[in-house]
Amino acid sequence: MPATSEAGSLPTVTPGRWYPLGATLTPEGVNFALYSRNATRVFLHLFDGTSGAATAVLELTERERYVWYGFVAGIKAGQCYGYKVDGPFDPANGQRFNPNKLLLDPYARAITGKPQNTDNVLLGYDAHSPLKDLSFDARDSSAAMPKAVVIDPHFDWGRDRPPGIPFEQLVIYETHVKGFTADPASGVKAPGTYLGFIEKIPYLKSLGINAVELLPVHAFHAEDFLLDKGLTNYWGYNTLAFFAPEPGYSTRHTPGCEVVEFKTMVKALHEAGIEVILDVVYNHSAEGSELGPTLSLRGVDNRSYYSLLGSAEAPARFYDNTTGCGNTLDFFSAAVIRMVMDSLRYWVKVMHVDGFRFDLASVLGRERSGFQRSASFFDAVAQDPVLSRVKLIAEPWDLGTYEVGNFPVDWSEWNGRFRDTMRRFMRGDPGQLGSMGRRVTGSADLYGDDGRSAYNSVNFITCHDGFTLNDLVSYEHKHNEANLEDNRDGSNDNISCNCGVEGPSDDPAIERLRGQLIRNQLCALFFSLGTPMLLAGDEVRRTQHGNNNAYCQDNPIAWFDWGAVERNADLLHFTRKAIGLTRRYTVLQRRKFLLGRDMNCDGVADISWFGTDLNPPRWDDPQARTLCYRLDGGEIMSAAGRYYLFFILNADNRLQDVQLPPAGDGMRWYRIVDTGLPPGEDFAEAGAEVPLQPADHYLANPRSTVVLISR
Repeated sequence: MPATSEAGSLPTVTPGRWYPLGATLTPEGVNFALYSRNATRVFLHLFDGTSGAATAVLELTERERYVWYGFVAGIKAGQCYGYKVDGPFDPANGQRFNPNKLLLDPYARAITGKPQNTDNVLLGYDAHSPLKDLSFDARDSSAAMPKAVVIDPHFDWGRDRPPGIPFEQLVIYETHVKGFTADPASGVKAPGTYLGFIEKIPYLKSLGINAVELLPVHAFHAEDFLLDKGLTNYWGYNTLAFFAPEPGYSTRHTPGCEVVEFKTMVKALHEAGIEVILDVVYNHSAEGSELGPTLSLRGVDNRSYYSLLGSAEAPARFYDNTTGCGNTLDFFSAAVIRMVMDSLRYWVKVMHVDGFRFDLASVLGRERSGFQRSASFFDAVAQDPVLSRVKLIAEPWDLGTYEVGNFPVDWSEWNGRFRDTMRRFMRGDPGQLGSMGRRVTGSADLYGDDGRSAYNSVNFITCHDGFTLNDLVSYEHKHNEANLEDNRDGSNDNISCNCGVEGPSDDPAIERLRGQLIRNQLCALFFSLGTPMLLAGDEVRRTQHGNNNAYCQDNPIAWFDWGAVERNADLLHFTRKAIGLTRRYTVLQRRKFLLGRDMNCDGVADISWFGTDLNPPRWDDPQARTLCYRLDGGEIMSAAGRYYLFFILNADNRLQDVQLPPAGDGMRWYRIVDTGLPPGEDFAEAGAEVPLQPADHYLANPRSTVVLISR
């Protein structure tokens, strides 16, 4: 939209409103508002499109509560704009204003593309100067910067409502918007896009998924060091604009079309009964360290947005790097908390998402004395009438602290202890029985003393960061050579096993064992109390060929392999049945922790623990690798009556003769699952469970999981 008024004259700025921040469309024009406490002058630049010089430069002279604002009549949705902000240039004291650098509005609802750091023009300093970031670069960066786009927020949501699925009923599917359909074999009309994602909703429904956790969809920036190597930032944990959907996942028909296309995807997922959880990165921005580019917050008001540190001579020159990404947003700053809260509310109220997973969430709770569950940001969220009702999931660690179990009562957490315990036990490590008992029952040791429930444990075996489930049982060492860092990147502690051969194998015995271990892990994931999260593709043995840090691989290494759906149809069917089992037997979806007491006066405890001989498990024996337990269903199931589930988790390399407790008066034991049996026989269809004969014991195959039901 050309930057001219309806009468054709150049636009002018008149007094507007200081709130809301960002560009607000009205029938008469657009109100612009930008927070900058330390700026001395602010200029709004209007553009006809993504390239070319500004068609109008308007100074915002009105200022209230550190907000610079003005109203421009006549301009409409689609208008491209940016800011240039003047003020002190004193990097040693945290002031990095440079009026030559075009800046993205921190509240931009859409952006036109990616920054292009040609000849280091995006740097606010002279890259060739021995003074480094203390020097000054006077080149105009406008041509290299994407522009913000004025957006019309109207969208026909129809009858869209949040599915409102209780946490204990969720089955979360962690996936990547682009990577889910980028593979040509996906067969969608617009691969790698929000609209392409919609075409795969039937697959998600057939699997039993009712929530997708999407890797970052906030517009992000790819770092120069990756682009120089022909790689990119595929995962997107490098946010450029906290209100704007990533334009690279759109059809790019028009600037800003990604907003409507994202909403269309959310609406379609909701119609299918699937919630949308966004992986969000509010701990740092894409501007990196003091040697990074000036793209938005750094040039708008560095001191207000970033946590700064330094020496006595330069007390605010450097950036606190708790995140390991070059900088950390300052959650002691009211401006930061307001921006993050405004962003979260926007994604809930305007974009209709159902919740958030917070990357490196312990950063958000850091106070002067360290991590606090009563930190200002957590309190702000808890009292907010919009955000206090959505799903909040923490990644409860950062570079300096591990806070699993320590978040506030209204937060759930990625349970890293569940992941590690399951990997160690299934690998056959010694001394895991006690930890297994805690993890399969919802991790009460982590969440039971502060008002939370079993569902606050988001259980996972694998996630985007690390090995896939196939690679977990196929590699003992990372193989990240494709990342071009000489295999130095990525974790060296994967708690994995290769079953005798590193990588692919033609040995039927090795392949059989790998398939069995994968099924064991899937059983542990879905049948443990808590909220299960499945990494996309694990249900069809997707591989990254041993790469455990595929953040820079926007290619088949990291994409969903749709050919694997047919190749590994047996595992896909197993996964569907495992999820279906949790729907049929709701004891696997308990909100409350198990207490080991008779809760319904039937003479049977809600959970009973056994060794292989009906005696208590040898909890303290490091060589004990078989754990058995019985769950009391505690409900009436039509003609079947009451039921009990009995689990045998055998990580031992030896066959185990497991004695079974009485099935109950007029009842008998039936086999539902035995991962030691061949695919196709390992999971009985509903209604076709296999009666045990004899009924008082079961021979559990080495390294297998068995699930029995009495009825």
